[in-house]
Amino acid sequence: MIEQEGKLVRLDFSEAGWSESPPNAIGYWKTTVPVPDNNKPTILDADAMMRYFEQLSEAPNHAQDKFRFVLGLLLLQKKRLRLEGSRREEDLEFLRLSGTRGEGDFEVRDYQLADEEIQELQSNLTGQLTQEWK
Repeated sequence: MIEQEGKLVRLDFSEAGWSESPPNAIGYWKTTVPVPDNNKPTILDADAMMRYFEQLSEAPNHAQDKFRFVLGLLLLQKKRLRLEGSRREEDLEFLRLSGTRGEGDFEVRDYQLADEEIQELQSNLTGQLTQEWK
């Protein structure tokens, strides 16, 4: 940091470009720029997730019912869906959900999945959503 024309000015140097502090330096410090972490969890946009959830709801596909259930749980967690209640039909339980921005009523089967299966489905959904809904 130097004073230049009555103002404090920060000068940045690469390690190779640094030999010693400038003679008019008020202070100096060394820092390291962190290497970008490509393994950080992807933060998904709740609106994109909601569009995907609505798409899955409009064209029900039994092969993707568990994806829709997990996506519903994620949207509940992100407070983009609201749990309105549940109902039982024989041995099956269904969650009644609604969007917090007035989106219609949705009914999702509660699959009572193990944590490991939820994690696996969530990972697959994250991959799908980052590819398709950026």
